[in-house]
Amino acid sequence: MPRRLLQLFTGLLLYGISDSMLLLAGLGVDPWDVLHQGLSRRTGIPVGTWAIIVGALVLLLWIPLRQRPGLGTLCNVILIGAVIDAMLALVTPPHSLAVRAAVMVSGVVLNGVATGLYIGAGLGPGPRDGLMTGFAARGHSLRVVRTAIEATVLLAGWLLGGTVGVGTVVYAVCIGPLAHIFVPLFSRSGRAVPAAGQNSMTAAP
Repeated sequence: MPRRLLQLFTGLLLYGISDSMLLLAGLGVDPWDVLHQGLSRRTGIPVGTWAIIVGALVLLLWIPLRQRPGLGTLCNVILIGAVIDAMLALVTPPHSLAVRAAVMVSGVVLNGVATGLYIGAGLGPGPRDGLMTGFAARGHSLRVVRTAIEATVLLAGWLLGGTVGVGTVVYAVCIGPLAHIFVPLFSRSGRAVPAAGQNSMTAAP
């Protein structure tokens, strides 16, 4: 159990850092962070804080879906958003396009590793992952559910002023294959763990 907890918290910490890297690069972020960023720009509330608020609201939607959160679920709601706010407060965004691109690509890869770590720990999916699997458990295609939910939050975030760009496309194309590699690699159960959002979901978180 201590090793699983260490893996969980390492994964969530790295997930928050990877999200921050995408935000700092300014070339586009994953769909849920487009929403968080859009809400932040409209309200002045930090992006990470919105990630926590949205995560908690999504968790409430688990109730009618009869999903049960685990320790990892609850830690996901709080820790990733807190790390994002800390990183954005402490790190200066890069200005060079080459550096921004490198930070963006590194953030996507790190996100895949982080996804494998926290899902592989087997202590509960993220709130957004659980929402998708909850709908899928009612007879809907996971791929269709994921696409519909992420398209909805992406559109809402874009309308609110979130950044949609090449980073958004790179994330969408790469996160599935990355999760397919890293989730089984870090699985503590000795078998592949379904990557509900292939960040995971998207995650996220």
